[in-house]
Amino acid sequence: MLNESAYTASVNLLKQASTPFGFVASIQEHDNYRRIWTRDGTINSLAALLTGNPELVATAKATIETIFTHQHASGFMPSNVTPSGSVSYGGTVGRADNPSWAVIGLCQYVLFTGDNDLANRFRKNTEACFSVMDAWEYNGKHLMYVPQSGDWADEYIQHGYVLFSQLLRVWALRLAGEVYTYSPWQEKAKSITEVVRTNFWNNQSAQNLYAPNLGHQLEQAPIDFWFLGFNPSRIYAQFDLQANLLAILLGIGTRQQDETLASLLKGLYLQLKNMLPSFFPAIQYGDHDMQELKNNYAYSFRNLPGEFHNGGLWPVWNGWLVAALCMIEETSLAIQLTDAIANANSLNNNEFNECLHGLTGQPIGVPHCAWSAGGYLLAANYLEGKRLFI
Repeated sequence: MLNESAYTASVNLLKQASTPFGFVASIQEHDNYRRIWTRDGTINSLAALLTGNPELVATAKATIETIFTHQHASGFMPSNVTPSGSVSYGGTVGRADNPSWAVIGLCQYVLFTGDNDLANRFRKNTEACFSVMDAWEYNGKHLMYVPQSGDWADEYIQHGYVLFSQLLRVWALRLAGEVYTYSPWQEKAKSITEVVRTNFWNNQSAQNLYAPNLGHQLEQAPIDFWFLGFNPSRIYAQFDLQANLLAILLGIGTRQQDETLASLLKGLYLQLKNMLPSFFPAIQYGDHDMQELKNNYAYSFRNLPGEFHNGGLWPVWNGWLVAALCMIEETSLAIQLTDAIANANSLNNNEFNECLHGLTGQPIGVPHCAWSAGGYLLAANYLEGKRLFI
């Protein structure tokens, strides 16, 4: 079942992306990719832990040390750190998902290796991560309010109560509660989970909705997947692959909800015969959301229909999807997607591009992206029966 060539190439790319300070996002300089990113570095660290490769595990520890050492005094985490130690906390806004990623990376490392000294060293940093996320609730009702450009899809349209960031926080709280034997964090994870279950799946008869706005917004909302998110004026209709795979991976939904999701995912795969898009359907010219999308970019506009966040196909998130599918025993689709990831990474002589065009299947992003390799390693190791701590 294991594609040895794809696996070896993925391990080799992570080795090339390894520095004494952690994993860089890409092995070549492009914009600001040759830096240690909290999100990318953590994901590659989790893949490294699953491989058990000593060199990669050592780089995982270096990544954790770099991002926690450069934590802001207010508690939020770096967007990225250069090997020379220059730190960025974000562009127009910071990254609301990064405190969770950092804690997840630290706790997974401790649980895999038994390095309790590292856990003790960064206990106060972990407390600061949760403190700043508590503050981002603004109203004490268990959901963080995420600014536009505040998570991985930093050139997309979403803002407000974005599900992806809520679920990462649940995972971080669960893990930290276990590592530090601290029940209030575990209880907070349960509280957030209950709010998510009530408000992010269309159940118009649900009681205790987060806000009165949802009562009428649900009338036009999707019915067969977890919402991307909502804010005072809308529920987002697009399918968010990342949020939905996390919901499966973390066991948020019922068996029926997981089966409904699996049916949707299988249908989408049969339609595309390729990796699945991060957001679907793509926003088209003439759509209401296109004007907002067109204005949100840092260097150049990359979100044409079918491209980048707007319907692009990302090996890293499809790797996470395989992990989620393994948790609900959807093995056939998991194998097909793992093969699709291997094929995507192999294009242009193992270019490991960050994403492919959603319609043409051609590489369109930054080449030699480490987390494209990390995505394959996550998928392959989950198919082999290895697991992260949930």
